[in-house]
Amino acid sequence: MTDIKAAIIARAAALGFDAVGFAHATLTQTQRDGLRDYLAAGHHGAMGWMAERAEQRADPQTLWPEAVSVISLGLSYAPETDALATTRIPEAGNISVYARNRDYHDVIKGKLKHLGQFIAVQGEGVKVFVDTAPVMEKPLAQRAGLGWQGKHTNLVSRAHGSWLFLGSVLTTLDLPPDAPEVDHCGSCRACLDICPTNAFPEPNRLDARRCISYLTIELAGPIPVEFRSAMGNRIYGCDDCLAVCPWNKFARVSSEAKFHARESLKGPSLAELASLDDPSFRALFSKSPVKRIGRDRFVRNVLYAIGNSGDSGLMGVVEPLLSDPAPVVRGAAVWAARRLAPDRAAALRGVEDNPQVLAEWGA
Repeated sequence: MTDIKAAIIARAAALGFDAVGFAHATLTQTQRDGLRDYLAAGHHGAMGWMAERAEQRADPQTLWPEAVSVISLGLSYAPETDALATTRIPEAGNISVYARNRDYHDVIKGKLKHLGQFIAVQGEGVKVFVDTAPVMEKPLAQRAGLGWQGKHTNLVSRAHGSWLFLGSVLTTLDLPPDAPEVDHCGSCRACLDICPTNAFPEPNRLDARRCISYLTIELAGPIPVEFRSAMGNRIYGCDDCLAVCPWNKFARVSSEAKFHARESLKGPSLAELASLDDPSFRALFSKSPVKRIGRDRFVRNVLYAIGNSGDSGLMGVVEPLLSDPAPVVRGAAVWAARRLAPDRAAALRGVEDNPQVLAEWGA
């Protein structure tokens, strides 16, 4: 098994993975309890899929009883430039680093399939996962020695900081486990203090209902008014808690070209993004994870960012959207108009201060 393990490590490196570790296909009781408590507190918000398959999520062997070992793999997506630079440009939209080019699910899944085929040649069973099945990849990665879950709940690596995509391979091979990584956060709380919406009720606990990543990606309806100003120009995801991690100083720019930011997504114009119809949205975000939220939800986010820009000159792109077919877009347009031109907003496009209408639109 030691020889097979070495061969798997070599093959993973050849496929471009930056980190690989091995663990038994089980989670600790503490990790299982953490999931149970998280769901009981309702911190998963509208992500009902987390609760629906909680039993499998808490135990890889419930998901696949034949699993003996887990191979945890990491691929760095460390950015070339300051991840938060765009958040300081109010007329531009800030898209999370991980979504500025190709969808990592597709990239990593392809590599995992090749690794899975390599293992299957040994005559053993194998299943591969990339964030699309009830597998707790971060706790498993910690057990396999890739890093530890920081106070922001994401994995932190001493070599790659907070910029590490994860994938998992379950196998019937009984492979020698690696030593679990221990916590190296110490007294640092940079990730907790920078959160614009105070989404961390305590260290190591995230309330997704307050998280900008959740609000801009997972939440289908209007974003609660209390969080809109704090969003700034973050139109898809949020990197603040990741970007300030001191361990990032050891991270090197990702060697995977498909994760390098596309020029068109480094700081896209809010005015241009607000004008996207469905076909142009799909064309711009082809092969990008952004595409999965759809044009309406995306333009909703853009309008909140426009409302936060302070640029009344953007009213020209807001006005047409006051009569958009999608209620969630109309509501966001009303909010943006009120912020940019409160004296004109109620009269534009026949919009009146009608509580029923505004409630329907989520304005």
